[in-house]
Amino acid sequence: MRYAIEVQDIVTKFGEKVIHDSISFNVGFNEIFGVLGGSGSGKSVLIREIIMLLRPFSGKIVVLGKDISNMSYKETQELKRNWGVLFQFGALFSSLTVAQNIELVLKEHTNLPKDIREAIVVSKLELVGLGLDVASMYPSELSGGMVKRAALARSLALEPKLLFLDEPTSGLDPVGARAFDKLIVNLRDILGVTVVMITHDLDSIFSILDNMIVIADKKVVARGAIKDVLKSTHPFVEAFFKNEYVAKRYLNV
Repeated sequence: MRYAIEVQDIVTKFGEKVIHDSISFNVGFNEIFGVLGGSGSGKSVLIREIIMLLRPFSGKIVVLGKDISNMSYKETQELKRNWGVLFQFGALFSSLTVAQNIELVLKEHTNLPKDIREAIVVSKLELVGLGLDVASMYPSELSGGMVKRAALARSLALEPKLLFLDEPTSGLDPVGARAFDKLIVNLRDILGVTVVMITHDLDSIFSILDNMIVIADKKVVARGAIKDVLKSTHPFVEAFFKNEYVAKRYLNV
């Protein structure tokens, strides 16, 4: 396999409304890959298509060498075990403790005995920088940053090869956001996981993304590393990146 994910000529329609018009891109193994775009550009929709929660109108998506449009139910379930997802607001079950949230994934997808499940819960909490005291807490008792880390621990429960993050630093203070960026890089380096993240956080974009796409006008209007994206003359890219704030803070201009 040359790429972890291949997206070819994807068209997305809701009724007569076209969201994506022939979108194509590839994600390499062990990359931290960004998906950028304005509100309503279909970033989350695209991720949901890749993880098989939505079906595109046309086009082809290949994940870990598998064409997801042509798979049996058994093959689909096996493939889904290879990715973890961190939704924007964590999506933890409020009636379960943090440990129970993580263990639930293991109950649903494995036949592991309880003592092994509990050991995995502990290891995942440690991996994302949470203490064992958090295990017995409920989501309502956690700070925003802790909720994100707990949800990340849950997404790592099955040792995924792919990790999808939807606005992972949204709602965090600057210190917490940069700590989360560092955590993402460490997880990529330690686990060898491929990360696909939706983000508009400039610090994340300039510091941790290996490659990215920018979606506007229903198409990919820029792609590559940040230096390549900055060459685009598309109005959305110019408005987002080519301003005095970005020039002074990130480009030393």
